[in-house]
Amino acid sequence: MVSILQILLLVLDIAQFIVIAHIIMSWLINFQVLNLRQPIVAQIWYGLNRVLEPVYSKVRSVLPQMGGIDFAPLVVLLGIYALRIVIQNNLPMFF
Repeated sequence: MVSILQILLLVLDIAQFIVIAHIIMSWLINFQVLNLRQPIVAQIWYGLNRVLEPVYSKVRSVLPQMGGIDFAPLVVLLGIYALRIVIQNNLPMFF
């Protein structure tokens, strides 16, 4: 059972990395450090959007409109951290 929980923690680490990469990449694109006309940048950006948009859209449907500020990535990241804390605090119960 501990192995399954460790695999779940690994999946949460990967999800956390993907969300943080998406946030940083969106900042770099908005500040014109990265350009979407570059093929590799566009492929990475559209791939991240394709993976994260279903999750973000569900979170956005719950959040109120904030006047152009998107808090969906922050809420998803906080959710990942919360799941990680719950799993780590309940890990001794499975020994």
